[in-house]
Amino acid sequence: MVHQIVSRLVRRYGTRDPFEIARLRHIILITEPLGSIRGYYSCSYRHQVIHLNSNLEENQLRFTCAHELGHAILHPKANTPFLRQNTLFPISRYEWEASRFAVCLLIDDSTLEEYDGCTIPQLAQAFGVSPELIAYRLKKRPPQS
Repeated sequence: MVHQIVSRLVRRYGTRDPFEIARLRHIILITEPLGSIRGYYSCSYRHQVIHLNSNLEENQLRFTCAHELGHAILHPKANTPFLRQNTLFPISRYEWEASRFAVCLLIDDSTLEEYDGCTIPQLAQAFGVSPELIAYRLKKRPPQS
């Protein structure tokens, strides 16, 4: 499901750049010092906002933006900071879906072809994501002929 949503999104906007997609969707991007928090998504009065930690390196910032964009698209009304602090609702499913969204958005099939023959741990190291996310992304890759 996540992979299909990403495919439609890329076709619609003609880009895989999470910053550009957020801009085209009128999602407010705020870069600010957030301490140990990489970023978070919030929605208030129908204004979607992605908060990004200004202390992140470029590749971390890009993945975090894609992850938070995943929240904006997959869970538009879920305010995860509120859920985390004020409810017993398990947010791990939301986090996993947003990370799968990010890896599908940022790692396209042609990029994976460049790393053909690499192991999952090698791919995880190269892309700076967990082996579980690489395994998920590889499952969504069309079969090689």
